[in-house]
Amino acid sequence: MTSAEWLLIILLAASTFSVRVIGLFAGQKITEYPHLKKALDALPGCLLVALIATSLSAASSFIWFASAIAVIVAILSNHVILTMILGFTSLFMLQTYF
Repeated sequence: MTSAEWLLIILLAASTFSVRVIGLFAGQKITEYPHLKKALDALPGCLLVALIATSLSAASSFIWFASAIAVIVAILSNHVILTMILGFTSLFMLQTYF
C-alpha cells in the first residue's frame, strides 16, 4: 500500500475513535437538556421510518400492499413479531399467487 492509503486509514480510524469519545462525554450532558433528550429519544424511530421510506420508493405494488398490511397490523396489535409474520406472509402470498 502507498503512504496515501495508510494515511487515509489512520485518519479514518482517528475520526471513528473521536466520534465515539465525543459521544461518550457528550452523552452524559444530554440528560441536562430536556428538549435535546426528547429529540434524541425519537431518533431511532425517525431513522427506521427513513430507511423504510427509501426502500419503498422503488418497490413494486406487492411490497406496498404488504407494507400497508403490516402497518395496519402494527397499529391494531402493537405486537412486533405478529407484524413481521403477517407482513412477510402477505408479501409471500401476493408474490406467489398474483
